[in-house]
Order: sequence, then C-alpha cells, then structure tokens
Amino acid sequence: MSQAKFITFEGVDGAGKSTHLEWFANTLRQRGVDLLVTREPGGTPLGERLREILLHNAMHAETEALLMFAARREHIEQVIRPALQRGTWVISDRFSDASFAYQGGGRGVALQKLEQLEQWVHADLQPDLTLLFDIPIEIARQRLSNNVSLDRFEQEQGVFFEKVRQAYLARSQKHSSRFAVIHAEKTRDEVQASLLRIVSSL
Repeated sequence: MSQAKFITFEGVDGAGKSTHLEWFANTLRQRGVDLLVTREPGGTPLGERLREILLHNAMHAETEALLMFAARREHIEQVIRPALQRGTWVISDRFSDASFAYQGGGRGVALQKLEQLEQWVHADLQPDLTLLFDIPIEIARQRLSNNVSLDRFEQEQGVFFEKVRQAYLARSQKHSSRFAVIHAEKTRDEVQASLLRIVSSL
C-alpha cells in the first residue's frame, strides 16, 4: 500500500454511493491507509461556490459542462494531485465520468467536446479504480422520493436518469480495466460484502 491510489465513486442520484463511500473510506482507514475524501463538483472553496451555482441555477448544457470541468481543474490542482504526491489516497464522490454521464448522456453534450475537455484538464490523470453503483432507475427514484430538498439534477425525470445510467454503463465498458460495477439495488450488507472484496484486492 505504498503507492497512493485515486478512487472514484459514480452512479445516478439515489444509488446510495455516498453512504457506501463513507463505509469504504472507514474500512480503508482501519487498515492503515492515509486517505482524503472529497467530492465533485466541489472539493475547494471555489469549487463549492461553483457547486451551488450548478445545483441550483438553470443554464445551457454546455455551460454546465464547462463549469464542471472548471471546478475539476481547481480540484485537481489544489486537492487531488498534492494529496497523491504526498502519498495520501484520494476518494472522490464523482469525477469526469459523471460529466460523460450527466452532461453527455443526460444533457446531450457531444462526447467529442467532453473528451477535449478531459484531455485539456487532466490528460495525465485518471482514477486507479472507479466504483460504479448501478441501479434500476425506478428504485433510485423511490429512494430519492424521501428527500424533501432536491437539487435541479435530482428533480429531473426518469428518462433523464435512464440516459445517465446507460452513459455510465457505456463508459464502464469502454474503460473496463478501471471500473468495478456494483449492483446497488442489493441490500446494504450485500453491497458492503462486494466492497470488502474490493478493499482486500487493493
């Protein structure tokens, strides 16, 4: 465990990834791993301000994509890369795969444009492991229905999230060497058993 790893958690809203991320991070810490947990959009003071704008202000789909990558550039420069360089593992709640899923799949931004942004912002940095929490959309929507304060992404209709889900699955197939797909509709114990096997493999 000498080399710091960059691990990302992805999935549609309602998949439960944030809950499992906390358990995953604590499990690694118990095994002696020095790690940092962060999120996107956000992770820096500027990123958190952009997050508020992105989650609560309507805008053109390409503006949304550009702001996501702007926040990401700052996140990499100020948080992710310095941590990895000093030997600290980084676990991020979302990274660029989310842009390909939400802005690409959900909003319809051309993948070529997103690929150009990815090359510009972090051509030399990709996660070592991406955990994709996949879940049937109707189950994800049921879970979100208990939340009384939904942001503008969470308020989208099921057809939007189905496009996001399919874009995530396509991305996981294209980059299968770093993706692990977690069947998030299973019970918490079953999901954590899958995650524990992944922890052990790390």
